[in-house]
Amino acid sequence: MSSKGGGTALTRRSYILMMHVFLFLLYRKPLGFQDLGAHLERLLSEGEPAEDIRDQAVEGRLGPQPVVLDHTSGFEGLLFVDDDLLGVIGHSNFSSIRATTCVYKGKWAYEVLISSQGLMQIGWCTLNCRFNQEEGVGDTPDSYAYDGNRVRKWNVTTTNYGKSWAAGDIVSCLIDLDEGTITFCLNGQSLGTAFTNIKMGPGVAYFPAISLSFKESVAFNFGSRPLRYPLQLTNPPTADLMKAQKLLSYMKNVLSTVIDAQVGTVKDCAAWRLHGEPTVLIALAHIFNHFAPLMCKVYLVEDVLMNFLLGILEGGGSVDEHPLIQQLLDLFWLLMEDYEVNECLKQLMMSLLRAYRFSPIIPDLGFQIHYLRLTTAILHHEKSRKYLLNNVLYPSVTPLRVKEAGLEELIPTTWWPTHFDKEREPKDESADERLRRRAYERGCQRLKKRIEVVEELQVQILKLLLNNKDKTTGEASRYIFLNKFRKFLQENASNRGHPTALCPPEYMVCFLHRLITAVRASWDDGSRKSPSSVSSEEAYVPPQLFYNGKVDYFDLQRLGGLLSHLKKTLKDDLASKANIIIDPAEIQNASMDDLDEDEESGAAQRPFGAAAMGGALARPSWLSSPTLGRANRFLSTAAVSLMTPRRPPTQPEKVKVRTLAVEHRTEDDIEGSHGNDGLLLGRPPEEPEQPMADKSLLEIVDGIVMMYNLSVHQQLGKMVVVADDVHEYAVALKDTEEKIARCPPRRADILDELQKSQKVFAEKLNHLSRRLAWINATIYSKEKMLDVYWLLCVCIRTIEHADSTGSLFAFAPEFYLNVAMNAYSALKNYFSPANSMEELPGYEETLTQLAAILAKHFADPRIVGTDIKDSLMQALASYVCYPQSLRAVERIPEEQRVAMMRNLLAPYEQRPWAQTNWILVRLWRGCGFGYRYTRLPHLLKTKPEDANLPSLQKPCPSLLLQRHMAELLSVDKDMAASFLNSVLNQLNWAFSEFIGMIQEIQQAAERPERNFVDTRQLKVCATCFDLSVSLLRVLEMTVTLVPEIFLDWTRPSAELLLRRLAQLLNQVLNRVTAEKNLFDRVVNLRLPGLESVDHYPILVAVTGILVRILVDGDRQGFLKQFILCVCVCVCVLGLDNFG
Repeated sequence: MSSKGGGTALTRRSYILMMHVFLFLLYRKPLGFQDLGAHLERLLSEGEPAEDIRDQAVEGRLGPQPVVLDHTSGFEGLLFVDDDLLGVIGHSNFSSIRATTCVYKGKWAYEVLISSQGLMQIGWCTLNCRFNQEEGVGDTPDSYAYDGNRVRKWNVTTTNYGKSWAAGDIVSCLIDLDEGTITFCLNGQSLGTAFTNIKMGPGVAYFPAISLSFKESVAFNFGSRPLRYPLQLTNPPTADLMKAQKLLSYMKNVLSTVIDAQVGTVKDCAAWRLHGEPTVLIALAHIFNHFAPLMCKVYLVEDVLMNFLLGILEGGGSVDEHPLIQQLLDLFWLLMEDYEVNECLKQLMMSLLRAYRFSPIIPDLGFQIHYLRLTTAILHHEKSRKYLLNNVLYPSVTPLRVKEAGLEELIPTTWWPTHFDKEREPKDESADERLRRRAYERGCQRLKKRIEVVEELQVQILKLLLNNKDKTTGEASRYIFLNKFRKFLQENASNRGHPTALCPPEYMVCFLHRLITAVRASWDDGSRKSPSSVSSEEAYVPPQLFYNGKVDYFDLQRLGGLLSHLKKTLKDDLASKANIIIDPAEIQNASMDDLDEDEESGAAQRPFGAAAMGGALARPSWLSSPTLGRANRFLSTAAVSLMTPRRPPTQPEKVKVRTLAVEHRTEDDIEGSHGNDGLLLGRPPEEPEQPMADKSLLEIVDGIVMMYNLSVHQQLGKMVVVADDVHEYAVALKDTEEKIARCPPRRADILDELQKSQKVFAEKLNHLSRRLAWINATIYSKEKMLDVYWLLCVCIRTIEHADSTGSLFAFAPEFYLNVAMNAYSALKNYFSPANSMEELPGYEETLTQLAAILAKHFADPRIVGTDIKDSLMQALASYVCYPQSLRAVERIPEEQRVAMMRNLLAPYEQRPWAQTNWILVRLWRGCGFGYRYTRLPHLLKTKPEDANLPSLQKPCPSLLLQRHMAELLSVDKDMAASFLNSVLNQLNWAFSEFIGMIQEIQQAAERPERNFVDTRQLKVCATCFDLSVSLLRVLEMTVTLVPEIFLDWTRPSAELLLRRLAQLLNQVLNRVTAEKNLFDRVVNLRLPGLESVDHYPILVAVTGILVRILVDGDRQGFLKQFILCVCVCVCVLGLDNFG
């Protein structure tokens, strides 16, 4: 039940009462209500120690209280320290930091929460220790450390010690300066005494200290919060703990007076808060007089208040069934000073998030569910929600930390495939394997159901944050969330070169899926109120968001280049199509920025990391495919086609706009009012006037697309490795078991080693199979696949709507095209085989829509970015390698297919031609001479590195697209001549480069001294060979489909093309077919990296060309030479069996 901030009239009696309460709060004086204050003092003093030992000077310790990390002078290297001075992240090779307090006598301890399980050394050091980037805690004489990553202890020398730690573990560091020993504990279990006879005496004192490598992180607890295990640096605040517990119990007793005993419900909070019994409010005011100061202490908030609130929810049921929490929060805001309630809520929420993140996942995620329920209950309170959203909550959702121990309880039985023949029938599965598989599947289902409960609670939290109706106490929660969300995206987009400043990718994946669910629910709620509006199933981002200045894209690249350039070149189109006039001052500022950039660059090329626009960070590499030596080349170009339609008869009033920063926007800028369209300002005539959902949701959807592009797709790809590891270890285990079965009994030594390997593989598979179950439930489930598919459809519809605006399409951000391509790749490659893309609703139609986008935009003149063009070309090349996606290309309208083939047949000069040639080759593969293989025949016995690569797919030629190609080359003689000349030019270059490189390789191999050929040189050599073969295949395709280009002498270019073709084929045959020549010697070297270089692929391509000319030719001039070439080729290869 959400508390409202007003709306109830004050009676005279209530007004006088409230004045008494507020005056009491102001001066903190007793109200004199039946000596309640004195009575409360007596109750609190019962059992209280005579003097709080926390107020006494603690013997054996020197330094300030509370203990924190010394971020001013006690560190070495580069580190990021949290605001509370307790958390730290390493940002250099090996950074060190110590605490502000040291100990010299007595027994002391502190705890460290391991946030990442990498290289760290945790322990104690003296003030005399000097650390550097290579030596840290434990590497100097007077420092001692435990390293759970390498499972060792360090004090100048190192020996084995302790156990391996994992993220979420607690390390306790104990020092006994009476006995001279240091001990470490892991999760409360002692690892034994690590060091004895440590240096002690006058002038010797030890500081808590840590050294950690790059990106590793921990959080210290020196006693300011309750320790997880009963070991602490200072004594707990016993007196304050007793007071806080008593006061909470008194508060609960007083609040019980407002409960209706008959129905067991609580009166409306807004009513009893303002009209309640005076005795209740005065009694609560007395209680809060003592309670409020205590709630500013972190220890008491976490140990007393959080546990008290959790106890309220222990009975289960809906959060709404426990209104006591809402009452308490009402009282916090009513009877506590603002700074007190702010600090209390901040520490309460941080404690909840910390407990949720690092609590064990057993039994059945019960702890996490409990903490999320309390978080939901707190966020139900409107004023508390808005404060936390403004000041505490980070716009993200924390994923669960999984540990092996927890997974063992949730999934006690493991299973992995033992049969690797795809054609093997299920009946071959043994009874024992079947039982294990079923038990494993039951454990996976049980795990998934519990995870779904956690995810539903996370979605409920996001729905509360997306509430746009709670405007009674100020700005609605949704607009607060939206502004923080955009800042969150800006930070992650601008700090790509600083990984420690970014939100972790696993957080982004979790956040993206929950946010999609919450946004779609809110969207559909609005659609139900307006049936004619667009539903979430048809959601898209209108194109006007890209140019009306209402949404800031933080200098991210647009399809047409720099935004400042687009505003200048397309200002007339903006005025005529969208009725938008760019503020002249903004154009002038952008022009000055461009001028400054030109002056800074001078004649030199812009270095890597230079500003891409107006002093902002350079364009992040994650926005585009890597293209060596061409990054940001498009900054000096703007090939934007201006397609201005005829103006309508009645032109609406034009609006002057400027780009708004996130912090400067208002609700009216987003939702609009009084004729202002808000985010939809500047609707082009091509855009339909269909009502949209709440406009703020459009910007959130836009942010979701950006977030997927930032790091989610990359993280999805990383998780696939686990499934590959399971397969590799399963194959290794099966191979080991077969060797054990064949091992003779007399070789006990070999049998022992094999059994050890078998044990290692089995343990690793047990771990990986549970890990895979967790990943399949949290990342690759059917529900997550539908989220990514929805995102793909949003991008496709957004691109289609933006494309319809003509020249204004150039304003669309590049990341929409990137996400469309990457989301399709993720659906095809990451979620299978557990979930098939074919089962998705509207699957074939979506494939066709994406095919139309790739076919149209890979050569779109409105797109000027070299990298995004390369990405589109690569995506199209991959698209035509698979039968289903190739059929989608064939389903697009004929006009678009012909236009695509025309662009592919453009001359190869002055453009990246390798991918274009590859696309044509894939359209032909399966039709050429000896070209029906999936892998080269001489490589069939070797295992490919990745069988899912597009180049290793079965041939799937497209006769339809071949027909379009034949028609274009046959009709347009000039295009045919220029295309073939460019192919022959590139073939001459590629083969010449290949011959030059193998000469260098041969010379290096013949030298008497031992030489190693550069692997990069070998790779370039193999690439030139592959390019030569693919160019020959394109020539074979052309000769087969349109032989008249070479043989019809009425064409002016036929004779010249035939002569050039004959010369090149002769050159290839001379270099490749001579016995024991250079090519033959290099092939026989069998160098790694040159596996694809062989006689077969290049000679069958040449033979295919010759055969087609012989079959189709009817002239005698050059045919005799070609016949001779064919005979030579047949003799060398022995191709009698090739038909």
